[in-house]
Amino acid sequence: MAVAPPGGAGGSRWTWRPVARDALLARAFHSCTELRGRLYLVGGLLAGGAAEPSADTVVLDPAGAPAVRVGARGGPRRSHHDAAALGGRWLCAVGGWDGARRLAAVAALDAERGEWEAWTAAPGSCPPAGLSSHTCTRLSDRELRVAGREGGTRTQRRYGSIYTLRLDPSARTYWPPPTFGKGGGEKAGQLLVSGNPDSLAHLVHILSYREESCRSASRSGHCAALLPTPGPRPGHQLLLFGGCDSAEPEVAGHWGHGKIQEAPAAPRLTEQLAKLVSSGQGSRQGPRGLRHHSCSVVGPFAVLFGGETLTRARDTICNDLYVYDTRRAPSLWFHFPCADRALKRVGHRTCLCNDQLYLVGGFGEDGRTASPQVCTLDLFL
Repeated sequence: MAVAPPGGAGGSRWTWRPVARDALLARAFHSCTELRGRLYLVGGLLAGGAAEPSADTVVLDPAGAPAVRVGARGGPRRSHHDAAALGGRWLCAVGGWDGARRLAAVAALDAERGEWEAWTAAPGSCPPAGLSSHTCTRLSDRELRVAGREGGTRTQRRYGSIYTLRLDPSARTYWPPPTFGKGGGEKAGQLLVSGNPDSLAHLVHILSYREESCRSASRSGHCAALLPTPGPRPGHQLLLFGGCDSAEPEVAGHWGHGKIQEAPAAPRLTEQLAKLVSSGQGSRQGPRGLRHHSCSVVGPFAVLFGGETLTRARDTICNDLYVYDTRRAPSLWFHFPCADRALKRVGHRTCLCNDQLYLVGGFGEDGRTASPQVCTLDLFL
């Protein structure tokens, strides 16, 4: 792959600039999701070798307010999960490791009420046995696409599965479905089931998993990017990067024009990335054997950073920046190395918010110490 020359604090034309530091943010293999202009961090490992993940939720206001721990009870104890924001109100944490097993369960934080809820699978739902180090991509406020290697506590499939997860944040139903008999009634959001005062139906949100017929290569610790389709037919495709030895992206879904709810625009950063890649030489060959890296979509670009490489036995944690440019076919990779070993990260997250790309958490070069810093991507053009 062609590369730009290294140099400077991060690279010759870019770096991660620290903007905040807080011990509450020191974690890895967490989720970090933008919701209502703030960053929501859920779970993760607080140190390398931790026996079980954290169950707390931390909110960071990029405008400069200090990070705060959400006081909501029932937060999911998860690491190696993924999360998506729905309807400008809900934060849905999907799957992950709870310290004992892989899960497919969905827990949702109602940002208005500050409460966590466990959402219930509908009859006919076909959830995976368990998921960890998977991806969960928002297609709309009612549909997510989940991609990863399904498995239980000790075994996993030798291929990757792709699921559509359907939810309706705006609707609730009584569960279990009540049958009104003598003595049935309603009280405080509950219904008596068959008139039995000891059997109550509760108002809950319902979800449904459906396994798609297509499969992917066996991937774990990969990333997913919902990107515009290059060429004359406008649309979107979901691409999977990394998580295995292959350098090739894999398509996990196609959608025509208007079928996908567009991500928030980032005009300033998009323009800067266009100038950055114009300074380099693109290649059709992407990074090989990269996992537990971060990925954020910025307009027609996927921005990947850090991670752990499978291609060498030592010094496996990376600090390289990759930009995947889909503006024309064939799409091209641009690689921008980094000279600053302090920026090595694995199990971190990047998150786009208010036209800035933020780097949050992750283990550093030793693979055990979680970073308490928040940084923004600075491009020198």
